[in-house]
Amino acid sequence: MIVIAHVSDTHFDGGSRATERARRVMAHLESLPGPLDAILVSGDIADHGLTPEYELARAHLVSSKVPVLTLPGNHDARGNFRSVLLGEPAGEEPVNRVAEVGGVVFALADSSIPGRADGLLGEPTLAWLESVLSAGAPTVVCFHHPPVEVHEPTIDAIRLGDADRLADVLARHDNALAVLCGHAHTGAAATFAGRPVRVAPGVVSTLRLPWESDQVMDRDLPPAIAYHVLTGDGRLTTHYRVVP
Repeated sequence: MIVIAHVSDTHFDGGSRATERARRVMAHLESLPGPLDAILVSGDIADHGLTPEYELARAHLVSSKVPVLTLPGNHDARGNFRSVLLGEPAGEEPVNRVAEVGGVVFALADSSIPGRADGLLGEPTLAWLESVLSAGAPTVVCFHHPPVEVHEPTIDAIRLGDADRLADVLARHDNALAVLCGHAHTGAAATFAGRPVRVAPGVVSTLRLPWESDQVMDRDLPPAIAYHVLTGDGRLTTHYRVVP
């Protein structure tokens, strides 16, 4: 059994509010009496993709004693993301990486489209994902944009495009266990291509659904996170928690 804390949409912007909320989340996770196997941060780490924002993220988010897995969202900039958070040469190609946690592969895919808010897993990324899954290890597929509707029009208009192409890839590989994403600033659960989809809540703000409020994003509600428990038989259980 492995336990993954899922954090998303920190939107470091150089200001104290976003930084304090992210620090609050990380302090909470690091104070837990039981161990975590990893922390997944599913995109929109920075708000404008600027180097100082990633420097804040590096100091307060990815410096944890727990392994931190990161991937970019639509607010992130690939070059600065690479150079500051990953210590790699800056480049504008998709940021696709693999991490292994407790015998499970996490395929950290880049669904961002530079300069746009909606998402896409482009041909190079889908080919990369196919190769990762073809290795046969149990794999959790992670990216920023949900491939399903969350039933809020603003978010649904900028979700993952051409999701059927991803469904075709997943259908060929029984070892694809689940899809984890962010972007929507709300905890949500659905299915896609026969796999569970789990959307992480937002750290910087929370989505309000149409039947809840006329306000789309609530900046006053506390940050929230998800805990994913993955057992040896591939079963995924998710718990959503508000960070006190």
